[in-house]
Amino acid sequence: MGSASTSAPARQTYGDVVITTPVTVPYRRYSTESTIWWIGRALAALASESRLDHRDIDGLSVASFSTAPDTVIGLTQHLGLSPRFIDFLPFGGVAAIVGLRRAARAVQMGDAEIVACIGADTNAVDSFEESLKTFSRFSQDGVFPYGAGGPNTSFALIAANYMRKYGARREDFGKIAVAQRANAMHNANALLRTQLDLDTYMNARPIADPIHLFDCVMPCAGSEAFLVMREATARAQGLPFARIAASIERHNAFSEDQVQERGGWARDIHELYAMAALDPAQIDVLETYDDYPFISMMQFEDLGFCKKGEGSDFVQQHDLTIGGSFPHNTSGGQLSTGQAGVAGGFLGLVEALRQVTGQAGSTQVADARHAMASGFGMINYDRGLASAAVILSGGA
Repeated sequence: MGSASTSAPARQTYGDVVITTPVTVPYRRYSTESTIWWIGRALAALASESRLDHRDIDGLSVASFSTAPDTVIGLTQHLGLSPRFIDFLPFGGVAAIVGLRRAARAVQMGDAEIVACIGADTNAVDSFEESLKTFSRFSQDGVFPYGAGGPNTSFALIAANYMRKYGARREDFGKIAVAQRANAMHNANALLRTQLDLDTYMNARPIADPIHLFDCVMPCAGSEAFLVMREATARAQGLPFARIAASIERHNAFSEDQVQERGGWARDIHELYAMAALDPAQIDVLETYDDYPFISMMQFEDLGFCKKGEGSDFVQQHDLTIGGSFPHNTSGGQLSTGQAGVAGGFLGLVEALRQVTGQAGSTQVADARHAMASGFGMINYDRGLASAAVILSGGA
């Protein structure tokens, strides 16, 4: 057999497929309700906000870590759906963008007319502890022999390496966290709305050096969702919508790096901007996946807003609040809103959709036309394996 061609075909646009109807089911620190309840609440909100009968939804994409023993197929009976497209995405921080990409192609190809994309997880008192036990065999083997478990230890390894190599400081990460808390003060859904200043951030107790308390997200329960459909359908329903200008997805990039110092965005970012016919200066709002502030800084670099190693200077030169020179994580992000499991990967995308459709309310950035949302996740011992990004442009 001959060798495969090394040149990939040009990325295809999404045509007349749009994203609409941003939904957030208000978060709770703990919940006795099942994940299925949170999914059902999101579906009901999608139907209500879009003025559609839920039975008109013929595609269902669910992202979650905690639906077991229920399956998404089983949910179709429980929720009264009969979809001809179905997807299940236990993909953490990239699930929303991956789900959007798949749903958009399904609608574009005629495999579905309207797809509901839902991210949801519940959070009982012991949910986070239990999920860590089965999250990743690689992570268990790498971390448990040292008497530690969970993401904080692994991310501390990545953060320490990043700081040594590029000179990033905790003060720089603190500016990101403080700005996001300021943004969260405008978001009634954020669970953490007590003012945070840099001194408080710097003096917080250590969790896994160099990670301290305010570098960490707070697990919670919640759900986020949106609809994918054709522009004509959205217009017929009178729904504000955004066009999918471009998207990328990459897994296990840069495996040659001894410890992760860049994400898969850096492999494909030029194609993202080329597909959208935009450049970084034209992005009005950025919503990064912020399980830790230094991961957001890494994205500033890998998404092309500054060069590698310039993240610290970039942060110090910009105001990251809603009204600032570089609006970032305008809802407060996971660091202040909370991390509702896989729904945390939907938070930025849903906020980006609200921004470019003028529905963000008290977190609205003036004249937001183009928004980028990025996803990251599925960490093994020394790296996150999944990365994705999408640019949304407001509809006419």
